[in-house]
Amino acid sequence: MTPPPPHGTPAAPLFTAIEPVLEAVGAQLVHPDRRTPSDIPLVWEGRVVAGVRTAPLHGALDRLIESVETDLGGRLRDLRREDKQRAVRMLDERGAFVLRRAVEDVADALQVSRITVYNYLNAIHR
Repeated sequence: MTPPPPHGTPAAPLFTAIEPVLEAVGAQLVHPDRRTPSDIPLVWEGRVVAGVRTAPLHGALDRLIESVETDLGGRLRDLRREDKQRAVRMLDERGAFVLRRAVEDVADALQVSRITVYNYLNAIHR
């Protein structure tokens, strides 16, 4: 990644403010001269000061699982049953189950069966 303009620039408060958001979604800032068409232009005071490069879809489920583990304070496999149900709810709210093979991969991470994950999802959507 090419770094955006230094923090001494007029856009420094913007960079500071969005850092946690970028980190949470796995995105990164790129220098405005290094933007690609798929980067989101970051406009500050009428000019593009950086680009936001979103994380690739590959590895998205792993990132979602990792964020839920961070939020719940432990590996999914080590959680109590109630927290595993909560983890499935959080993953569902974050869109994890639209990804191919998500139920199987989440079941593996939770160390439960696919049927158990489907049961948790059915209970959520009732």
